[in-house]
Amino acid sequence: MDVDVDTIDLYDHSLPSVAGDNIKSKYTLMAGMPIDDRHARSWREIEMLIEHFLSADLYLISAPMWNLGIPYALKYYIDCIVQPGYLFSYNSEGQVVPLVTNRKMVCSTSRGGDYSPGSYMHAYDFQEPYLRAIFGFVGVTDIEFINAEPTDVTLDLREAALARALQRAVDLATQIAADTPIGFLGPDLESVAGDPGGAGAAQNA
Repeated sequence: MDVDVDTIDLYDHSLPSVAGDNIKSKYTLMAGMPIDDRHARSWREIEMLIEHFLSADLYLISAPMWNLGIPYALKYYIDCIVQPGYLFSYNSEGQVVPLVTNRKMVCSTSRGGDYSPGSYMHAYDFQEPYLRAIFGFVGVTDIEFINAEPTDVTLDLREAALARALQRAVDLATQIAADTPIGFLGPDLESVAGDPGGAGAAQNA
């Protein structure tokens, strides 16, 4: 299978502003009105980021858990691309219409503690529910998670967590390769967004 990988390191990638001229452009366009050349040039940076996101068949987000959620760089990226009229729209009854279809996503995360289902910390996991919600909102509902946890408790638990995550990644890659002839866009989104630190980055304790 031919695979094209495009990696975005969100900590070394200049993202357009979502405020100032671009917030004015957003609401002007939502109202069905044209924007002038100056605003169009600025808004084009948002559109190019969205087009890049939509060019992928599969997304891999690599991100540690930070303070129970996602790193700020990933949240900023999401705020840039999740725009009405591009990734979602509303019908005449005000219901959301997702515009991103036939895509897969894999989220590889690392957590300092154990936030797995059944653990006493599970209720504090706002990382996986948020990523499922925001990308499901725009139509990406085929999402798999590889969660390395816990990594900050003891060395033995960390090594066991990384071994489980690695095996899960191998199994999932084998499954995807067998099931889907896809082009692979990748962060660190290895595919689309992410943190270069991997399991060793600053994680939630």
